[in-house]
Amino acid sequence: MELFGELLDIMDRLREECPWDGEQTLESLRTLTIEETYELSEAILKGNLDELSRELGDLLLHVVFYAKIGQEKEAFHIGDVIAQLSEKLKFRHPHIFGDTEADTSDAVIKNWEQLKAKEKKGNKTVLSGVPAGLPALIKAFRIQDKARAMGFDWEERSQVWDKVKEEAEEFRVEWEKEDADKMEAEFGDLLFALVNAARLYGINPEDALERTNRTFMERFNYLEERTIKQGRSLEDMTLEQMEEIWSQAKNRK
Repeated sequence: MELFGELLDIMDRLREECPWDGEQTLESLRTLTIEETYELSEAILKGNLDELSRELGDLLLHVVFYAKIGQEKEAFHIGDVIAQLSEKLKFRHPHIFGDTEADTSDAVIKNWEQLKAKEKKGNKTVLSGVPAGLPALIKAFRIQDKARAMGFDWEERSQVWDKVKEEAEEFRVEWEKEDADKMEAEFGDLLFALVNAARLYGINPEDALERTNRTFMERFNYLEERTIKQGRSLEDMTLEQMEEIWSQAKNRK
């Protein structure tokens, strides 16, 4: 707590004495916070714990920064932020701080979503809790997860594959017609169904796609490096030549 108090004192001085820190607003910090979140995500993906520690510090700085601005506006201070979080955690974990039973992670999540709905006191819909600014893939996953918590889900997870096939066929029909607008709509439906399938089988679609992204990048980097070592450029190679090296990249351990 002593270190945290020192951090708050540093923020007080920065707001008073640093020209850049002093002119920041809630709005100006928003994009910087998003950037810091992605840097934290990258550190996690790398498995670099030293870097992860530094990035967590950067994110904590933003929390303290927002709280300081809130205090200046006489809206809230860091104590309010911490107190509200503590109360929220206790309220949404009645199986720990109350007498509700929840023996599985699924039961915990279901209780969590139901309690979140109660917190809204009927003023908001279930899906209004999904941030509008989320990336579409993550948003689709959260939408479906919240609907599931309210009981709106497939009775058997295998049923989702019929929906995937249905959406794939509808996309194929529009693809053959070459109607760009309808193709986009049907492709969106297909993606949504695939995200639903991933959720039902315990796969995080964002993690799955990022895994594929990294695999592709590693193989393409290998292709590019091998090409340079051979004194050639990708632009001058045929697809068959590139695929030969690509196969080597796939077979590497």
